[in-house]
Amino acid sequence: MILKVLNLPCLDYKKAWDLQKFLHFHRVKDNIPDTLILLEHFPVITLGRFGKIENLLKSEEELKRLNIDFYRIERGGDITYHGPGQLVGYFIFRIYSIKKLILTIEESIQKLLKNYRIESQILEKYIGVWVEDRKICSIGIAVKERVSLHGFALNVNNDLTPFSYIIPCGLKDKKVTSIYEETKIYLPLKKMKINFTEIFSKTYSFDKFDIIDIFDDKVDQNLERLLEVLKSP
Repeated sequence: MILKVLNLPCLDYKKAWDLQKFLHFHRVKDNIPDTLILLEHFPVITLGRFGKIENLLKSEEELKRLNIDFYRIERGGDITYHGPGQLVGYFIFRIYSIKKLILTIEESIQKLLKNYRIESQILEKYIGVWVEDRKICSIGIAVKERVSLHGFALNVNNDLTPFSYIIPCGLKDKKVTSIYEETKIYLPLKKMKINFTEIFSKTYSFDKFDIIDIFDDKVDQNLERLLEVLKSP
């Protein structure tokens, strides 16, 4: 069983969201194998399908002035922020157990953090990965026609200030942190993507993985070629 990994540059959220939906359609049809998208986003706040708008502490007009996009989306979870320096992963997977996928993401993030001497926890009450009472990785998944979309966001080197514009995940008594905040070490995301892929693919029991590097942010303009690459052995 092979895992295809799309290593993308920093993209606008809408472009990546549309790409997820395109790949989801083709995974439902079994035209492509399980595919993981790894990337960064330009500043954006997203509100999940069960999220409460009162957890957004800025008006949409204020967000525009701050050059932060805002979208209501279909994933689980409440409200979160994405921005440069944050590692985002989207899973376009055939789902047999959503619990298995979420637990594997959490376990893989924990193993990744341990490489940098960060001891993290999984809290029974809240999905995601924590360093004491500080959330370092958010997870929100949607499943349609037994195929998943969306995934995780791991704070690596990103500016944490925009999290003050929201109540992250709707949890008033919790804080957020990042790998940089915990270690004061700046880590290139290219290395983080490879490390995460190695850990996750092994933990989820893939036989092998294939990383496809795409450096052009116009990935949406050559989708048929992308399908060909994903279909190849």
